[in-house]
Amino acid sequence: MASKYKNQTQKTEKSEYISGITGLTSLQVEQARKRYGPNRLIYSKNSLIFVALKSLAQEPMVVLLILVSGIYFFSGQQSEGIFLLVSVVFIAAISFYQDHKSKNALAALQRYTQPTCKVIRDGSLLSVESEQLVVGDSLVLEEGDLVQADGVLVSANDFSINESILTGESMAVYKAIHQEDHLVFMGTTIASGHAIATITAIGNQTKLGRIGKSIESIKEEETPLARQIKVFVNKMIVIGAMAFCLSWAFNYIYHQNFMQSLLGALTIAMSILPEEIPVAFASFMALGAWRLMKKGIITKKMGTVETLGSATVICIDKTGTITENKMALIEIFTINSGVSKLNSDFGSSEKNLIKMAMWASEPTPFDPMEIALHEAYAEHFKVDERPRFHLVHEYPLGGSPPMMTHVFEDKDSNRIIAAKGAPEAIIRCCNLKKSDQKLVENAITEMGSKGFRVLAVGECEFKSNDFPANQQEMDFTFVGLVAFYDPPKQHISKVLKSFYDAGIGVKLITGDNPVTTAAIAKQIGFLGYEQSLSGEQLINLTDAELQKTVKEINVFTRMFPMAKLRIINALKDNNEVVAMTGDGVNDGPALKAAHIGIAMGKKGTEIAKQAAALILVEDNLSKMVEAIAMGRRIYANLKKAIQYIISIHIPIILVVLLPLLLNWQFPNLLLPMHVVILELIMGPTCSIIFENEPIEKNAMRQAPRPFTQTFFNPKELTTSIAQGLMIAFGAFVTYQYAIAHEATEIGTRTMVFATLISANIMLTLCNRSFYYAITTTLRYSNKLMPLAIGGTMLMAALLLYLKPVANFFGFEALGLSELAMSIALGFISVIWIEALKWRKRVIKNR
Repeated sequence: MASKYKNQTQKTEKSEYISGITGLTSLQVEQARKRYGPNRLIYSKNSLIFVALKSLAQEPMVVLLILVSGIYFFSGQQSEGIFLLVSVVFIAAISFYQDHKSKNALAALQRYTQPTCKVIRDGSLLSVESEQLVVGDSLVLEEGDLVQADGVLVSANDFSINESILTGESMAVYKAIHQEDHLVFMGTTIASGHAIATITAIGNQTKLGRIGKSIESIKEEETPLARQIKVFVNKMIVIGAMAFCLSWAFNYIYHQNFMQSLLGALTIAMSILPEEIPVAFASFMALGAWRLMKKGIITKKMGTVETLGSATVICIDKTGTITENKMALIEIFTINSGVSKLNSDFGSSEKNLIKMAMWASEPTPFDPMEIALHEAYAEHFKVDERPRFHLVHEYPLGGSPPMMTHVFEDKDSNRIIAAKGAPEAIIRCCNLKKSDQKLVENAITEMGSKGFRVLAVGECEFKSNDFPANQQEMDFTFVGLVAFYDPPKQHISKVLKSFYDAGIGVKLITGDNPVTTAAIAKQIGFLGYEQSLSGEQLINLTDAELQKTVKEINVFTRMFPMAKLRIINALKDNNEVVAMTGDGVNDGPALKAAHIGIAMGKKGTEIAKQAAALILVEDNLSKMVEAIAMGRRIYANLKKAIQYIISIHIPIILVVLLPLLLNWQFPNLLLPMHVVILELIMGPTCSIIFENEPIEKNAMRQAPRPFTQTFFNPKELTTSIAQGLMIAFGAFVTYQYAIAHEATEIGTRTMVFATLISANIMLTLCNRSFYYAITTTLRYSNKLMPLAIGGTMLMAALLLYLKPVANFFGFEALGLSELAMSIALGFISVIWIEALKWRKRVIKNR
């Protein structure tokens, strides 16, 4: 147990605000874990076996098989009854396997989506999974964190928390250790500041855990595709019930045998039920999410898997998404000295700029720019004043454009007040002369044109402890500008080209200034870098104007949360399917609003991860290209699987139903056991074989499919029905051929069954693509395909040529000419689709 958790713990930087707290020792952690268990919400008491059996008992096909086997036993046909009961076991085994595979995929996914948090143990700051938290742990809480357990504050600085999940109150609540309300609760989010809390309750013992029954009862909303499939299956159930009644009536009229008529009617019902479709859908979604996880893309919602292939626009951030997020302080500017490269011979004004920029940063920096400022301070100042001062007041990043302010004091009440942020924001708070302001603006343009990220720094003298509500109300003195260079990622141009080739528009939404953004965008070949729109300009547009603007503008600068949200909503109003990347607290609303919210796994806050539908583990945008490709692959393969199911069900239904309705010579050609054999072939083929098919080579060179497009669109449904009817026609030609050559009922059944098996094999091969030729798809890499086809051929050989098996199923060994005729008719009844595919390719090439 200890080693298991040790491997999942990551040591981070030493915290400046640990304030003498050493936390639990490793031994105390293990003792607490043994006493209180894992920090996990557990409600369901049903065993997995019970749930699986309950689900299986609700399957219509299983119910029908048990009913038919009961009729056989009642009629004295023991061997047939035993076979059908064994078939129930086989179907149950397949269902259990598919369910187990899906559940394993989802369980692995759940482990990867588990939030991480920071704790102090043995005097060190560690990053651990939330499940590892124990009672007594010292939990470090920072802006943007999701609280993972209940606790009591032992240290807090400018600390506020949103408790709406528990109270319904949307306003953040300020908390301090000396207040009566100094408790924090699982599920709440940190709005500002930082704190340390001692954990008092975990898992089901937390306040959230005690009301967890209501959370457990919340079900995820069905996706459009799931609803379409449910409606289709329900319609087929109704049709099956009608066919059952019709068949029973006709059988009884012809044979006057109640049990025999019932058996024939149940055979019809079994042939119509498309129970493979919901199984295939569940398998594809779960395994698709698992495949994405293996690529470093965590899917939090199953519905996202089907949405991915429809994405038409992706909104991306600049810093850390298209750039390395390795901010190096490269230039500085003061009014006295102008623009200077970073060096060791700075005068007093340059050194003061570096010092005030550092004090305007977090005491424990995690932002790359703030880390660079702390490093520059350490390099240029031999005497480190940081240990002497402590943070007494903080204005978090806010405003439009944004800025942040920190107030530090030492034990003698000496005070440092420093601010940094967007140059426009700092300039507004400073009384600069027009000539000085012109110098500053020229410097911003010069630095920005090189692709540098520019921040302004200000300082303030404020003696009172009655701080104003807004930092912008304070009078600042302009100190200077600091410029950072964050180079573009190495392969980002290739990633952008992949999006463009796939017909996906890209919007750049950043908090940076227009000049810097345009310089970086130009370097990477971003389309539309010449024009941009600022957050202030955007917020003044009407909804109608913004809908038009977002079609024409690809670069949005100086964005703030409300502006980002308006962009997402405007794109959605234009019927775009929107994906958006984000990492900060301020990205939460837009991530939630987007069809596909994408949070960064490394630099993303817990709020961003909670709001998002996808998490990129390595913060690598190229993974989104893979995710969209995977989404298109999953959707295309699921469509192939369902078209296969529809096509192969039609001939089975018609072969069972038409001879009876038309009172042919052998009206009950296929019996329940024959339908079961075909079902055992179809089930794994549709949900396992097709799921494993590779992506087609033209998938990422096509426009995204419309999200509103129905899964069973008329053209594709017509193709599937036509395929099914042609296979049925081939089976009936075989039937008439056998009758014409005076074949017995057993011989006729065997030939028709052989035709259906060969048609099934050809259908599996031809439906691997509805565009490329079978000669191309035969080269697709799918290790399961030869196994499936080989297994089907072996099963057919045993059924026809192993005499005890053939006798049991009512088959007989076919001669060479009879077998060749059956196979040829099965082949011809399917291969015609290749002519349609050839025509489609010719038209496309023209």
